[in-house]
Amino acid sequence: MGKCALLIHGMWGTSEVWGDWRVFLEAHGWAVLTPSLRHHEAAPLKPPPELGTTGLADYARDLEILLRGLPEKPVIVGHSMGGLIALKLCARGLARAGVLLTPAPPSSVLALRVSNVLAFARIERQWGWWRKSHRATLKEALWHTFNTMDPREAGRLHGTFVHDSGRALLEMGLPWLDRTAAARVAPADVTVPLLIVAGQRDRLTPPSVVRCIADRFDGAEYREYPGQGHWVLGQPGWHEIAADAAQWMDRQWQSSTSPN
Repeated sequence: MGKCALLIHGMWGTSEVWGDWRVFLEAHGWAVLTPSLRHHEAAPLKPPPELGTTGLADYARDLEILLRGLPEKPVIVGHSMGGLIALKLCARGLARAGVLLTPAPPSSVLALRVSNVLAFARIERQWGWWRKSHRATLKEALWHTFNTMDPREAGRLHGTFVHDSGRALLEMGLPWLDRTAAARVAPADVTVPLLIVAGQRDRLTPPSVVRCIADRFDGAEYREYPGQGHWVLGQPGWHEIAADAAQWMDRQWQSSTSPN
């Protein structure tokens, strides 16, 4: 089996968000898997009732089953919430390396900043939000996810947004209220190389948060890209980030497959 990468999307996304990265990585010799998380293949405005109570552990469990069926461990790449899920899977020994793109933080990192509190304020004003599904409005997405993009392209992308889980949002945003500790990742359990990417203008996972994540894990490589927002999957400048990540991934693959 040649070079293989598993790409995990973030909140409100589906496997389709990886279109640019998938084409780029495949052109550079990678076999690419882009599964959609549980309940994320539903129509954008028709979420399954059970989505609201689906948690990070459910998402990670589904992907673990997929990973254990592969002939070799892949490099796991995750964006936003998918970055945290990727980190959890790395901690379970299921990857040979991990690339975390503007990742949501594990519970050991205090993530609250004014910008990300404002990003979810409307959703969290609704009683019972922690057990309901939710979806960002276009106005919200233009402010926190697509703030460095052409509004017309951002509007097209927003039209593909699906609903996501209130349970998962609570586990990430207010982890001290989650008795299952779903967002906990013990640094000692992560023994594979990590590349952790921040965007200087990111409002959902600001660089101060992402740097704290990198500081928690020994040997993690931190890179911050000037002028970049949260949507490193397709905003102007994404190609540079993908090229840097692919070079890093190539080095990790070669290192892990070289004879001692």
